[in-house]
Amino acid sequence: MRVILLGPPGSGKGTQADLIQQNYGFPKISTGDLLRSEVEKGTELGKMVNDQMKAGQLVSDDLVLRLVAERISSDDCRSGYVLDGFPRTLSQGLLLENLEDNRQETVFEFKVTEREILQRLAGRQVCLQCGAVYNANNNKPQSDGLCDICGSRLVVRDDDRPEVIKERIRLYQENIAPLIMYYSRRNLLFEINGEDLAENIFKVIKDVLARRLAEDKEH
Repeated sequence: MRVILLGPPGSGKGTQADLIQQNYGFPKISTGDLLRSEVEKGTELGKMVNDQMKAGQLVSDDLVLRLVAERISSDDCRSGYVLDGFPRTLSQGLLLENLEDNRQETVFEFKVTEREILQRLAGRQVCLQCGAVYNANNNKPQSDGLCDICGSRLVVRDDDRPEVIKERIRLYQENIAPLIMYYSRRNLLFEINGEDLAENIFKVIKDVLARRLAEDKEH
């Protein structure tokens, strides 16, 4: 099973990817995390994408696909995995299918307004050491500026600045429509109210996955 989560930044994809991983054992693969890791390690690829990410621009398909291909070839992805942040365009979706054309796909599209996204991301802080995410509005760390899990310093990512967020949303909306139509025509797409409570969203996701996994067994 390949689970694909589509939605603009701040729509709650990461939270649901974590829940799917915890409940189904499908590893969460975030292209944003993969790319940021390359930047932090100072690799050649990281240097190539750093400026693009800071400006909120989409990273080129071949670079993202190289990272995704390497990750999904790992042993822990054999039974399934969750993609958070990829594909973002129709061309990426088709390239993904060429990598693994025998995977059953289930696609969730998270619907959230731009106003809600800006409110959510306004106070977001992340731990660069362990990846934990906090928010000054609804999920504060116990000690200001420090991660509850590992004690490392929390930062506001460059791509969470308001002007960059707006550009990321614009690019998402501009590029996602053909991909949404493609998955919809193949009856793989399920819309999610991304402004609902996280537990309610996950209940909907579980119901859909239960049906899809049952269909997979029948075939």
